[in-house]
Amino acid sequence: MILATRTLNVRSFIDVERFSPCQWLILVLCFLILAADGFDAAAIGFIAPSLVHDWGVERGALGSVMSAALVGLGIGALLAGPIADRVGRKSVLVLSVAFFGAWSLVAAHAQTVGALTAYRLLAGLGLGASLPNAITLMSEYAPARLRGIVVNTMVCGFSCGLVAGGVGSAWLIPHVGWQSVLTAGGIGPLVLAVLLALLLPESVQFLAVREGTHQRIARILTRIAPQQRFDNCKFVVTQTDQDSGQGASALALVLSRRYLPRTLLLWTAYFMGCLIYYLLTNWMPTLFRDAGFSVAYGALLTALFPLGGIVGTFSAGWLMDRFSANRTIVIAYLLAAALVVIVGRCIGDTPLLIGVLVFICGMVVTSAATSTSAYAANLYPIAGRATGVAWTLGVGRIGAVAGAFLGAGLLGLGWRFGNVFGMLAVPAVAAAGSLHAITRCKPSHVGDEIPGNPARQR
Repeated sequence: MILATRTLNVRSFIDVERFSPCQWLILVLCFLILAADGFDAAAIGFIAPSLVHDWGVERGALGSVMSAALVGLGIGALLAGPIADRVGRKSVLVLSVAFFGAWSLVAAHAQTVGALTAYRLLAGLGLGASLPNAITLMSEYAPARLRGIVVNTMVCGFSCGLVAGGVGSAWLIPHVGWQSVLTAGGIGPLVLAVLLALLLPESVQFLAVREGTHQRIARILTRIAPQQRFDNCKFVVTQTDQDSGQGASALALVLSRRYLPRTLLLWTAYFMGCLIYYLLTNWMPTLFRDAGFSVAYGALLTALFPLGGIVGTFSAGWLMDRFSANRTIVIAYLLAAALVVIVGRCIGDTPLLIGVLVFICGMVVTSAATSTSAYAANLYPIAGRATGVAWTLGVGRIGAVAGAFLGAGLLGLGWRFGNVFGMLAVPAVAAAGSLHAITRCKPSHVGDEIPGNPARQR
């Protein structure tokens, strides 16, 4: 007796099933990848004073060290996306996290600024390759009804890593030395790479557009829904995703006439979001000091910014799932434009009011930027999704470097607190306008998620 073969759309299957322990595991593992980025970003700032003391160099000489990882992150993201769309998300994640951890360990033994800069650049390449694939994989395993909150929860790993990096560095440096911070930042990713290799499944959507993957898909779906059988299933995704798995390269797909308008608009929005975020995180302590606050109180006020970011990112994910994802992010950018102007004008008011405003500003600025990176995964088919997310993050890293240099330039010209904050309203409005314009791009395939919540599309 020949059993009839039934067709199973793996994307629809994930959308209707409960969020299983397997998907929780994927969320935790991807969260830890983002936390490694946050730990590294915080740690390098904390070891800088020790480097100045131990090596007898000027602070300005450490500029290359501070920016090397950011440059590596951008290059790694640009290179890894097309590779992941060809060989798979999991392989790139395992190798890139291990690569980052190994070079972080090597960096702990650097003896010169030049050597440390080179090692930091190489470590950044690994981390830059892992971040877009973590976002892509998580978005492909998150049900449509929960995608916003799940992906944004994962992205909160960065802020938690910032906290861990600060706390860990504050204890490790006085007791063991600055090298211990880089050592910890290397051992953690190496252990994580082993866990990824053992526990992380490949994307079933990626596998469904490849030949000879039936057994792998069946085993993964069984982990999500143990009560179901998949022996006689033909696994598919949407028709356009199936078709896009053949022919043109992933980058050619992202830059094709069909996707180029949304790609350029998305890049513009994320570039502006990262410019705002990194200018504030890099220069806010200096701006508060110039405004007359003590170093201690300026640091406390600055700490409220990422704390607000955690709350804002969770909130934005919840709103993206219940309303329009696009509209949620656009409103966040518009609120950010208004708040930076308000903070700039209220600098002379009570410290309590300033603290509240900085916390709220952190909520909207951080949630807008992080939600934009999560939203990128909704705009491309499977064959180009990792590339679309990776190149968006790569462009964002350029915005991060631009924000750091812009802050230095404005302060060098004598701009004060209120002027710098008020100026940031311009890129915030530009980001909002670019994202809103994406909604006017024609949907290119069934299930296109440009307007917002996928569950509300049809």
